[in-house]
Amino acid sequence: MANKVTLRYGHQGLTISHPETPGFQGVWRPSEPPVIRKPAAAIAHSLETPIASSPLREMAEKAQTACIVISDITRPVPNKIILPPLLQTLEKGGINKKDITILIATGIHRPNEGDELLALVGKEIAAQYRIVNHFSKQAEDMILVGKIDGEVPAMINRHYVAADLKILTGFIEPHMWAGFSGGRKSILPGISAIETLEYMHGPEMIAHPGTVYGALEGNPFHEAGLAIMEKAGADFIINVTLNTDKEITRVFAGNPVEAHLEGCRFLAPFCTRTVDQPLDFIITTNSGAPLDCNLYQTVKGITGAAPVVKKGGDIIIASSCFEGLGSPEYVDILNLVDSPQHFLDRLQAREFFIPDQWCAQETYQVMIDHPIWLYTEGITRKEVERYHFHPVGSLEKIIEKMLDLHGLNARWAIVPDGPLVILQLQSPDKGEKV
Repeated sequence: MANKVTLRYGHQGLTISHPETPGFQGVWRPSEPPVIRKPAAAIAHSLETPIASSPLREMAEKAQTACIVISDITRPVPNKIILPPLLQTLEKGGINKKDITILIATGIHRPNEGDELLALVGKEIAAQYRIVNHFSKQAEDMILVGKIDGEVPAMINRHYVAADLKILTGFIEPHMWAGFSGGRKSILPGISAIETLEYMHGPEMIAHPGTVYGALEGNPFHEAGLAIMEKAGADFIINVTLNTDKEITRVFAGNPVEAHLEGCRFLAPFCTRTVDQPLDFIITTNSGAPLDCNLYQTVKGITGAAPVVKKGGDIIIASSCFEGLGSPEYVDILNLVDSPQHFLDRLQAREFFIPDQWCAQETYQVMIDHPIWLYTEGITRKEVERYHFHPVGSLEKIIEKMLDLHGLNARWAIVPDGPLVILQLQSPDKGEKV
């Protein structure tokens, strides 16, 4: 008997039919805490009663200028809910509108302007406040705030460094390298220079066994982010957790380290699934829009599925890629991939460094051990094959193909929300990850 499930795919979702076979492990979704019914009020309250910090208004009374870092359009942060009470608190504390800068943490993504900017913050805020996009390659916009590991330059956006009061906003979700997003990630990679990102996204960092979903302890990516945040300074964060409908479930405001850590600990039990034995194949997604906008971002769903699939097992991912492959730099990198192993060998030999190579590295690291099948409407079949993926015309038919390949008793599962679920194999010696 066939059942139906709706996958997170693009803006509308994708409903597919699937059989119940003896080895089917189920539809795996994150569990979710209750939604906050009055989120703006909850945010305002969190600014008055923060975690391990003075109230934000008191901090504003001692400052003349402020910089608020927000995520860019590729992240579903509810800026229109977070920003109004935050801005009101700063102004009640005595900081003038003209002395508040909203800095968009683009990392190395494109700037958010025009209609995108209005969608990001709303018309009123866009009209009344100074909003600046971060450009990681503009050296004149960067200030060296110190070095980490003795030699890595911590170069941060000058608008942020110059502000008296430094505030980070964002949301906390599983992240394939940092363990969880939020907190220090607003600075690194959000508002860091390309020279700093070259280290953070270098081949050794991406290949490190500690840079995985859900892990903070022993994670060099997380630790480097904390070190650079300490160099750059950060006074206050406002991070939220969201459900799969992008509604706020909890607010974590206050000390940039402690509030973020509390948020990660809160979220982990809701989004972690431990699997007793590896799967033969898996159906997953890149959690829909805005994250499945291109092939570059699709690595997150691929990497999230890999830990619970046996070596040689198949990963099938549905990602709309409505913006295509990704940046021009990413296309240049993809065109260098004659074979996954040879490409990875060249990366480790540091024959080149091209921005965005890190997602290609992660993708092809997984592809070494797993055939990756891609269902998409944003990339041509020829392009899918050219970059060493296997094209999928029908998810129902690929399930049939997998059952023919692995047998009717094959262990398999469907993960409609993709990387919003942290998948891990059961291990007797696995300690607490957060």
